[in-house]
Amino acid sequence: MELGIGLPNAVPGATGKQHIDWARAAEDAGFSTLGTIDRIVYPNFEPLIALSAAAAVTERIGLATDVMLGPLRQNPAMVAKQILSLDALAGGGRAVLGIAIGQREDDYEISGLDMSGRGQWLDSALERIRAIWNGDGELESKVGPRPQGNGPTLLVGGYVEASLERAAKFGDGWTQGGSGPDQFKEDATKLDEVWKQEGREGKPYKMALAYFSLGPDAQKNAEHDLLDYYAWLGNETAQAIVDGAAKDADTVKQYMSAFESGGCDELVLFPCASDPEQVGLLAEVAGL
Repeated sequence: MELGIGLPNAVPGATGKQHIDWARAAEDAGFSTLGTIDRIVYPNFEPLIALSAAAAVTERIGLATDVMLGPLRQNPAMVAKQILSLDALAGGGRAVLGIAIGQREDDYEISGLDMSGRGQWLDSALERIRAIWNGDGELESKVGPRPQGNGPTLLVGGYVEASLERAAKFGDGWTQGGSGPDQFKEDATKLDEVWKQEGREGKPYKMALAYFSLGPDAQKNAEHDLLDYYAWLGNETAQAIVDGAAKDADTVKQYMSAFESGGCDELVLFPCASDPEQVGLLAEVAGL
């Protein structure tokens, strides 16, 4: 199993310099991927801009939206072009579009969008994005820059069966956001079944997200970051997310083992603090 690390793009107060230093440190440490989290009504850095900054100072590491809230973008052709552009600027084969519908009402409200149509939008958008990347059509083939090498990777995120069906129909795989290794294993098994039903060859790529916070301020940083970010879910659920974050070496190792046993191809651990020192702490614990 590969081990990725999230950029601190959704950690309040993170600076541009911290993002740059973080990206460099993550590549030097040997992490597989840099991930980003997407919101609008929150003081986070926009994912594609954060990943573009990371692309400029790295050469190897993957660049993944984990996930982009697709319906908030509205124009799937533009999404396809943005990811093609990121991938080309990064050197080809590094960009990963993890995409899902999102659940926060405020993000949709400020965007002037109705949440009820988000699933239908994503179904249509995934087909359009894939067609553009493949060059299936006269106009589609003119959208550039055209893919270099294998081009970008498309992962569909979500918890419900419809998400697994979308991943099997349009994606290269699926990404799970924070449900834990037990649920991951259950969903991964379902995905393999749906993948076969769609007549897809090989196996879907499976990515998972979890949180970590290391060092003497691990508990404090996890509470400060996650209680605020997940406040919309209520105090009890937000506290459960804090409690579930890996805050010591043993928990990090347990998560890595459990996700790998559950069929995870790549685990991306997202930070609760923006100090690039966290990169080194995680790398040491993970044995990179």
